Amino acid sequence: MNILVIGSGGREHALCWKIAQSPMLKTLYCAPGNGGTGEIATSVDLNVSDHDAVLSFCQDMAIDLVVVGPEAPLVEGLVDALEAADIPAFGPKKVAAQLEGSKGFTKDICANYNIPTAAYARLTDAESAKAYLSKTGVPVVIKADGLAAGKGVIIAHTMEEAVAAIDDMFGGEFGSAGAEVVIEDFLEGEEASFFVLLDGISVLPLATAQDHKAAYDGDKGPNTGGMGAYSPAPVMTDDLCEQVIRDIIEPTAQALRDMGTPYTGVLYAGLMITKDGPQLIEYNCRFGDPECQVLMQRLDSDIVPALLACAKGTLSDVSLSWSTDVALTVVMAAKGYPGSYDKGTEIKGTETLDSKDVTIFHAGTKRDGASLLATGGRVLNVTSRANSVTEAQKLAYSTIAQIDWPEGFCRSDIGWRAVAREQ
Repeated sequence: MNILVIGSGGREHALCWKIAQSPMLKTLYCAPGNGGTGEIATSVDLNVSDHDAVLSFCQDMAIDLVVVGPEAPLVEGLVDALEAADIPAFGPKKVAAQLEGSKGFTKDICANYNIPTAAYARLTDAESAKAYLSKTGVPVVIKADGLAAGKGVIIAHTMEEAVAAIDDMFGGEFGSAGAEVVIEDFLEGEEASFFVLLDGISVLPLATAQDHKAAYDGDKGPNTGGMGAYSPAPVMTDDLCEQVIRDIIEPTAQALRDMGTPYTGVLYAGLMITKDGPQLIEYNCRFGDPECQVLMQRLDSDIVPALLACAKGTLSDVSLSWSTDVALTVVMAAKGYPGSYDKGTEIKGTETLDSKDVTIFHAGTKRDGASLLATGGRVLNVTSRANSVTEAQKLAYSTIAQIDWPEGFCRSDIGWRAVAREQ
């Protein structure tokens, strides 16, 4: 098969890495790719927002499957365009992708289908948002309705923080994503990520993970796209997984079918495990980043048949095998992230560090001759696999110690909850 992966982050490097192991693969392309994907796939300079250009490439190269990594092309309807041209694509269509593209859209589905989630309001101006706040009080969670690269969520513990968040969002900090805000009740508990594949009808559970959104140790500082993750999530027992499928995933899939736009692809449920059981925080319509990296590290099966089955509607014929090992990834980011940061700094020492137990997935990198340069905020994902979180954590950080990149930083405590459980 000829396969095209859309995207340029650590998630896409992990997908390319796993797809490249498939005996079904003939040629692998990645558009636009990064400094790591270029080692295992042919990089393609494509404007993925130009659907005609993507279609032309797929037709010229006889692409048998397109795997869409990031959320933006999904929300823009790339899968709709591919399917209209009879090109199989992994990912939801435009309307179904609104599960991530609009937080209000998802909350309304939860309300209409009795899916457990926090009480909420959708608000379109600062005045009404502040009036709502005066009734609810704090703490609250304030979210930009649209796509904000994982950063449009503010947990406000004081009224001053809440008012500032509302002013920032309606003031344009997140662009059009903040034209509407969703204000939710604050949920207490432990967060977890749960992933399933869907083909419109069948549901195939993948695995669980936990990520670290905050920039600094101790889960302090501003939210980011993710500073690390590990899988499996110890909090997610088999019974909880079954409950999430029954009470959250299946009603959501039914809602999309009822709307005439069945969900296909991967569905990522961000959960809060509360004293009253699991509640939905939000959906993502693609693999998480960096959760994808730890999932791919633990997946023993060939991923290509599962991706293709989602596109073809044959998921009920697929089963997957998972390693009992733990996988853990630590994100190395440019100093200053998630704020402003320098680009073009050189990273040295990564070339010989990959092994059977450690893989370095690239995100914001590019090759310049023999040099590896940082081009983004989140730059490398040092991903390890071991028989415990404690051992995986040690392995990842011992690998990071060998990377020469003074302009980078990482958290030093990825996996701390699970390590505490093991001890």
